[in-house]
Amino acid sequence: MTDLSKYRNIGIFAHVDAGKTTTTERILKLTGKIHKTGEVHEGAATTDFMEQEQERGITIQSAATTCFWKDHRFNIIDTPGHVDFTVEVYRSLKVLDGGVGVFCGSGGVEPQSETNWRYANESEVARCIFVNKLDRLGADFYRVVEQVKKVLGANPLVMTLPIGTEENFVGVVDVLTKKAWVWDDTGLPENYEITDVPADMVDDVEMYHEQLIETAVEQDDDLMMAYMEGEMPSIEQIKACIRKGTRNLDFFPTFCGSAFKNKGVQLVLDGVVDYLPSPTEVDPQDLTDEEGNATGEKAIVSADEPLRALAFKIMDDRFGALTFVRIYSGVLNKGDTILNSATGKTERIGRMVEMHANDRNEISTATAGDIIAIVGMKNVQTGHTLCDPKKPCTLEAMVFPEPVISIAVAPKDKGGSEKMGIAIGKMVAEDPSFRVETDEDSGETILRGMGELHLDVKVDILKRTYGVELVVGKPQVAYRESITQPIEDSYTHKKQSGGSGQYGKIDYRMRPAEAGTGFNFTSSVVGGNVPKEFWPAVEKGFASMMQEGTLAGYPVVDVEVELFDGASHAVDSSAIAYEIAAKGAFRQSMPKAGPQLLEPVMKVDVFTPEDHVGDVIGDLNRRRGMIKDQEAGVTGVRIKADVPLSEMFGYIGHLRTMTSGRGQFSMEFSHYAACPQNVADTVIAEAKARKDAK
Repeated sequence: MTDLSKYRNIGIFAHVDAGKTTTTERILKLTGKIHKTGEVHEGAATTDFMEQEQERGITIQSAATTCFWKDHRFNIIDTPGHVDFTVEVYRSLKVLDGGVGVFCGSGGVEPQSETNWRYANESEVARCIFVNKLDRLGADFYRVVEQVKKVLGANPLVMTLPIGTEENFVGVVDVLTKKAWVWDDTGLPENYEITDVPADMVDDVEMYHEQLIETAVEQDDDLMMAYMEGEMPSIEQIKACIRKGTRNLDFFPTFCGSAFKNKGVQLVLDGVVDYLPSPTEVDPQDLTDEEGNATGEKAIVSADEPLRALAFKIMDDRFGALTFVRIYSGVLNKGDTILNSATGKTERIGRMVEMHANDRNEISTATAGDIIAIVGMKNVQTGHTLCDPKKPCTLEAMVFPEPVISIAVAPKDKGGSEKMGIAIGKMVAEDPSFRVETDEDSGETILRGMGELHLDVKVDILKRTYGVELVVGKPQVAYRESITQPIEDSYTHKKQSGGSGQYGKIDYRMRPAEAGTGFNFTSSVVGGNVPKEFWPAVEKGFASMMQEGTLAGYPVVDVEVELFDGASHAVDSSAIAYEIAAKGAFRQSMPKAGPQLLEPVMKVDVFTPEDHVGDVIGDLNRRRGMIKDQEAGVTGVRIKADVPLSEMFGYIGHLRTMTSGRGQFSMEFSHYAACPQNVADTVIAEAKARKDAK
């Protein structure tokens, strides 16, 4: 039987360029999984196996791999850092028990690290911190530790201290054992010696050692009392306390090093073994009913329980569709029949594989705690629960963000449209934040995504992986419509044309709702003027009209409708009559309620060298940006602003020109806000022109 206490399911996540993939490579090399390390900047990293990843030097999709360290089994997922692929991080964190947050020694806590940290907090994932790239110019371990406290509001527990800075960085001091690990100049991870702490660091190490012990013993009242009476706890007792505090998210063991230079990675691996939880130590997942409400039952992690597994990623490759699955309980064998509780259909398990990036090893059985891939499953989507047909259940589902940007695409030649349809179908199954729809009037295919880079990569995959040449339209912003004034109105639908007629009269109020609430319907009719069985029809009528506003045809959000009176006819009233009445009411009242256009506003985080700050701020102001904060660092300044998405297209080119190629930025969706009148007029005119052209 597998010993689950020796399992660690961990993810490695961070901001773009903090060194996640390089860290993963070093872990694989140290654990003997690979014999030659591939470098990201050379496009040779094991877990960056897509052509698009190798060219751009970024991770686009999460990659899974398994390795062993000190007879513990690590299932590792290397996740992307770029905000457009956040969904990959989110879904990976959902199935992991622990994580390693990698921060750049000079960049510190960057915007995407904040987002990922927030996701990890929501998923209640225990984490270690690895401050990487300490060999770089401007790297400062102590500054990053302060940022973790200030920016993330987290409590870093310093486990190692750097020896030397920037190019003189030679090793680390283990604060717990008060021993120095010093590497030689060969760059080989195994070439280190353990010595005494350098003389100039003794006081610092003592101070941090004391802080470490004091923080750790707070987890155990008996130890704390003994410590206060002058009794020193043993190293094993301290480790047990740190493990408990890490699991409770009270603090985060913080390590430092340089993955690229092979310094300090062993201590991170030891930290994963010592402090991150095994699958059995994590709070079990909630089981839910079909509506997604918790039933109070839990998916206990044990091989003796019925099978419960979550499909968290679909990937299509040269061998067919792969479904990545995290098994929470039970055992899964080749040839078993399982139930997909989302579709109600059963499937037989053909081939199961253990993944190593895009290589695979065939396996015949997998047990609770494992992360595996199943080949050739049909009708399974991200977030579906796979379970024992005799004991159906549903695991807590995943919620994905709404896309904010779209482009119209068409195949260059006629023969390409069927090919494009099949390819896009596979890509939508793989990436839940990528949506596709067909414009009914023009017949255009609209791709929707999280940002320019996201859609860029999708078009590139269609071209290269699937051989579909596309004509791509310019990016479109996902505007929304809403109302600004409350209105009370009445509408009667009456139709008499031989035989039974149609009759439905409704008196209703429409009013603006709180931002982000979508559409709400209530009924306060008394006395049966509108019979209760017709209320859902009224709601359905209004809801169906919310898809297309009266200004420019964009979806309507943040509107409350209250049905307060009306009238009915004993013979002619029907659900369909009231549904038609609600649709007519929407068309009649929407223009009277002060309709307005809303635009997506992005949270933009720009990094620029100090001498270009004025230019960058001036440019953001011209883009209707609202500057929120600026923070000076060693190598430059970070500027935080809220900027409408429509003003951000092609921004990276402008930023590079302004900053002589040294500026960087990232952005993510923040909220919807009202458009200024001149912008709204242009958008409405464009929408009208498109409609007329059709």
